Amino acid sequence: MRRAFIGRIIGMLAGAAVTVVAAVMPNTSHAQQPAKKAPADTRPVLLVLGDSLSAEYGLVRDTGWVKLLEQRLARQAANQYSVVNASISGETTSGGLTRLPALLKNHRPSVVVIELGANDGLRGLPLDLMRKNLRAMIDACRAAGASVLIVGMRIPPNYGRDYAERFFAVFGEVARETKVAHAPFILEGLAEDLSMFQGDRIHPTEKAQSRMLDNVWPHLQPLLATRRS
Repeated sequence: MRRAFIGRIIGMLAGAAVTVVAAVMPNTSHAQQPAKKAPADTRPVLLVLGDSLSAEYGLVRDTGWVKLLEQRLARQAANQYSVVNASISGETTSGGLTRLPALLKNHRPSVVVIELGANDGLRGLPLDLMRKNLRAMIDACRAAGASVLIVGMRIPPNYGRDYAERFFAVFGEVARETKVAHAPFILEGLAEDLSMFQGDRIHPTEKAQSRMLDNVWPHLQPLLATRRS
């Protein structure tokens, strides 16, 4: 009887062990399949290279004019652009020129919006240097196969009216010389309205962003349509 009892115990333990192993071993017939990767975004890229005016300085995230542009494109039935905002507060044309090669290589944009120059003017940097940098950025974009829109800017006459007027003229002159699209002044219709600016009287408020987009859109839309066709 003792041997029979011990045999039953061993049998019970063996059965329990089999049950535990079965519980912890995966059911290979229903093993979870690896998650499928999301399809790559094959839309052409619209790259915005700007300063604080495009980098949402002092604004709630995703309320700036570049984000509004992305939303406007998304509402269109034939939205074929992915928007990349590579803007940095405080950026100058020299900084933009330095960063541009890597941006062109990484994103391969079809259209580039250059919204730079305000910080050159506010720092009183040489206008010939700004002109040279803008032209070099345009040349680099074209060499990479991208169309270009250059966005103009005005500055207060802190360094004299002559400097301020020559500063504003540079954008139009470069655009004509290089035959690229040109939005004359991103703050058109806003510059004299202090209610549209933050406390520093330099950076536009959230309320101003849609107007800024409207100042850029008529000059950008033809480029988008041309590249899409």
